[in-house]
Amino acid sequence: MLLQPDHHHHPFAFFLVDAAFSEAQCAALEQLFSQDREWQHQDGVFYRCSLSDVTEIIPATFQAEILARMREITGLPLVNRVVVTAQRMLPGQVIGIHSDRPLLGYEIARLVVQLNKQWQAEHGGVLELFLSPEGEAEFSINPEYNKAVGFLLHADSYHAVTEVTQPRLTVVFNFWHMANTPELAAHVQALFANLHFSEFPATLNPVASAAESSLSEEVTFRAGTAAIALHRWGYDAATIVTGYQHSAGLSTCDTSDAETYAAVLLADWVAYLYRDSFDLVRWNRLQSALAEIKIFPRLVPTWGLCLPEWKELLPS
Repeated sequence: MLLQPDHHHHPFAFFLVDAAFSEAQCAALEQLFSQDREWQHQDGVFYRCSLSDVTEIIPATFQAEILARMREITGLPLVNRVVVTAQRMLPGQVIGIHSDRPLLGYEIARLVVQLNKQWQAEHGGVLELFLSPEGEAEFSINPEYNKAVGFLLHADSYHAVTEVTQPRLTVVFNFWHMANTPELAAHVQALFANLHFSEFPATLNPVASAAESSLSEEVTFRAGTAAIALHRWGYDAATIVTGYQHSAGLSTCDTSDAETYAAVLLADWVAYLYRDSFDLVRWNRLQSALAEIKIFPRLVPTWGLCLPEWKELLPS
């Protein structure tokens, strides 16, 4: 299963496997398209296809094997959660250029398996990879039977599918990073529920007003959100101001107080997640910065979801 992956790094990191599964496994996946099931039809200008969640139909042992291989191939701490989608494209349908960047609680990796027998070039349905949404395709992957492509989702993982002239059958396996789970999404949404910057302590108001006169709304909103996190965690005004300035890029939090340092960095991270998306490089920096610091009581719920222990997520 998924043996000898061929790794590529342009236009972004991905891998290919020409014979992904056994004949029996492919036959079982093909059955997903011959059975009666509910299909969610996407028929917009940008995205035209039909989708069906088939997770419950895929044997748990098969999912576990694929998950184990994806952990090995990507080197990522993927949690024990797999969502499988059958995707069917009919003649005339097309999928435009997009990146599927992992927003808060979204999947981090995807494995796309093609099930198109006797595919010919005139059938279309080619997966194209791009450097940017405006450029030409940098790499093309034909939807040949039992071919699989795997890649990480990030802001620049631009891809599309050309128009098809024959039905195109694909099964997509989705995987979650341990630090961007649906549970974290629910926690962060609850943390910032009923968000009002009127919660700022008075000492932050002149700092925030000055920042808003010179910085972008995106930056000041994120800084304000970080300040709200610190306020709702119960930190004092001085720490809240420090957190705002750090997130706005006005100063770097270099305090010798370990709890203040940890709280400010964690507040900045959850504010970034809430406003933007999960960035693996930024998360690695956060993990490194807080690796030697103990978890402080009021930060336990958020810390445990943002920086979980990998060994605790592995099957027993």
